[in-house]
Amino acid sequence: MTDRLYLRHSTDKQTDARQQHALAALLAAGAPAYEDPATSSRVLSLNRTGFKQLLDEAAVGDTIRIADAARLFRSVADIIELRPVLIRRSLHLRVESGLLSGIDLASDDPGTKMMVSVLAAVLEFQRDMISENTREGIAAAAASGKTLGRPTALTEDQAADVVTAYTEQGTAVKALARQYGTSPKTIRRILDDAGARDVSEHQASDDQPGPAAVDGQEEPAIDPTVVIDVPGLVAEHLQDSGDEAIRRFLEGGQTIRRGQGYSIRVPAPLSVHVSMIERSSTGLMQSPAGRKAHRIHSDRVTSVRITN
Repeated sequence: MTDRLYLRHSTDKQTDARQQHALAALLAAGAPAYEDPATSSRVLSLNRTGFKQLLDEAAVGDTIRIADAARLFRSVADIIELRPVLIRRSLHLRVESGLLSGIDLASDDPGTKMMVSVLAAVLEFQRDMISENTREGIAAAAASGKTLGRPTALTEDQAADVVTAYTEQGTAVKALARQYGTSPKTIRRILDDAGARDVSEHQASDDQPGPAAVDGQEEPAIDPTVVIDVPGLVAEHLQDSGDEAIRRFLEGGQTIRRGQGYSIRVPAPLSVHVSMIERSSTGLMQSPAGRKAHRIHSDRVTSVRITN
């Protein structure tokens, strides 16, 4: 029987130091460790690379050991999916510190099942409260006039000049990036925020000139490109969908961290965003967190549709 250690932290600014301290004796004894660095707790444990590797290598009777329960699961939906897998494989799950340290959380008895479900609900509530407090803090900071987020690469005047050069003079994205000493991705983000690129331009090379160089006058977009923040839980669900176009737009998006959660800022045709809602609705209805993420995403897309 082998002890297998699992470690996870939520963002790239965090470390596993505290977890390693709690698991120090097992690490010193040579127990194999599996990690999921910078992985949100909203990603179900069975979908994490490190934990899937642990399950692939685990044998009947092995024990999974974690520093605290929140490293492995933090929602009722997660533990509902996880426990049957551990039970079928006759694996044990133990927390190394705190009140739960003497309990096998993968035990199949009714008492343990109830206790773990209550624990998961508490952890999920704690996670949601952290997110809510973060949103309130951001709103308060914005209301007081504080600048949020990382500094912009270009000033407002420079960004306006970029849009003008692209739309009216036909300057290519890469040429603009070289001119302003920044990356093409930054230039594309500025253009997308201003609604200066249409669907065909997303599919073309960055060496191609902007719309003004082609026709001298840009046609109004029938299916306008809009920028929408797709909740991380929705994005993770859509990555497994069979729609290659949706996956391509998600991969080209910008990750926006919010507390322990995140969103993907996706510039895409409005029809693609509508398709995302349709493809994710059924799968996300299986958990409270999924329903919440779907509602937030739908509200954002609906708001954009009304303004367009």
